[in-house]
Amino acid sequence: MSPDVPPVRTRVEGRAGHIVLNRPRALNALDHPMVRLVDEALTAWEHDDTVRTVVVSGAGERGLCAGGDIRAVREDILAGGGAASAAYWRDEYLLDARIARYPKPYVALMDGFVMGGGVGVSAHGDVRVVTERSRVAMPETIIGFVLDVGATFLLTRAPGELGTHMALTGTTVSAADAVLCGLADHYVPSGRLAEFTAALADADPAEAVRQYAEAVPASELAVRRDWIDSCYAADSVEEIVDRLQSCGEPAAKEVADDLLSRSPTALKVTLAALRRARRLPALEQALDQEYRVSCACLTAPDFPEGVRAQVVDKDRTPRWSPADLASVTEADVERFFEPGAYGELGLGSGELDLGPE
Repeated sequence: MSPDVPPVRTRVEGRAGHIVLNRPRALNALDHPMVRLVDEALTAWEHDDTVRTVVVSGAGERGLCAGGDIRAVREDILAGGGAASAAYWRDEYLLDARIARYPKPYVALMDGFVMGGGVGVSAHGDVRVVTERSRVAMPETIIGFVLDVGATFLLTRAPGELGTHMALTGTTVSAADAVLCGLADHYVPSGRLAEFTAALADADPAEAVRQYAEAVPASELAVRRDWIDSCYAADSVEEIVDRLQSCGEPAAKEVADDLLSRSPTALKVTLAALRRARRLPALEQALDQEYRVSCACLTAPDFPEGVRAQVVDKDRTPRWSPADLASVTEADVERFFEPGAYGELGLGSGELDLGPE
């Protein structure tokens, strides 16, 4: 992108402030400057009485945001150990918490791809709109990473074990499944999205939803609830895989095969993070935990290897270390939850002020 083209564009239409993620060729992947620019816009509008509603969307036709700039994170790890990435995640997670507590209606247009960091800047909002083109995912285990941007908190509140299924597999779900899992609220056909957005200039978001939202289509995950809930209720990744392989559902067997291709360490750490997040009282504590775990990934081999295999070389043959579930010990997992070199996020302790409730 030309240096003259801002990676985040802002504008005010009527009483709505618009934040547009503006890296369409990179599917609007988030980087540190973009996080800062979004935060600056929220600061500018928080006490501006002329702005009643904030709307976030993505430039181009492909999606809101396909996640963080993981190629840049890998380069940072290889060049300097990941300090810049830890600083980026700190500001990103603080932004996610701020969005969840923002005092004005925050409307997220989750059209197209919404993954990873894209979930962070949308699913913590007040009004989360999906379309028939929405493809929502937290695909971290595919690249040897772990759930972040508050997703451990969100997905542990999904019905049954649907959140565990989404988290471990990294599967991409439809608009209907996103609503079922609590990542979105309303369905607006893409053909009416421009009208819905224009209405926000004057109308209260709730009124715009009443005018333009339609019934949510049928959910594929809802049909699979029985075996998903049964299999993912297990206490270990190994047992989850065993249950998937033996439950008699062809789709479950395919899921087991998918899990066995993911990073064994990422799977075990993600499951542990989800189970712990279920006991946490608020998003802030979950983000504190996620920051600790994410920073630990900066010194582990699987994350840069997963990015290499999926994004850099694209050979789709990551060499995980350890290579199998049995070789990942409890001590290996526990290391990810210990305070690391980059300190603590400090949200749950109340050390940081995110603005008024």
